[in-house]
Amino acid sequence: MDIKGKVQQELSQLDAESKEEVLENFSRFKQYLAEKVEIGESLGLSEEKLAKTTEIVANYLAKHEEPRNREEKILMELWKSGTKEEQNTLAHMLLEMVRKS
Repeated sequence: MDIKGKVQQELSQLDAESKEEVLENFSRFKQYLAEKVEIGESLGLSEEKLAKTTEIVANYLAKHEEPRNREEKILMELWKSGTKEEQNTLAHMLLEMVRKS
């Protein structure tokens, strides 16, 4: 299974309560992403692989979840209005944001 399939499988396996816990609070959302980035880094994923994984998560959220707070709403609007290149840049920025939090 490729990385996209693995990410989508993990996201779809989150039960509704766990998903709500992660998405209802932006600080918790950043913490969740930071934990996943740390796992990816410990597995030796490159910066570009981490960004690609971030893109997959963002695409999934944009298609399947409603924003739970204003920060997620802004991120979704930016994501949906951006080109593929801009989305890649935003994915890299999200990685830096969670690393610094």
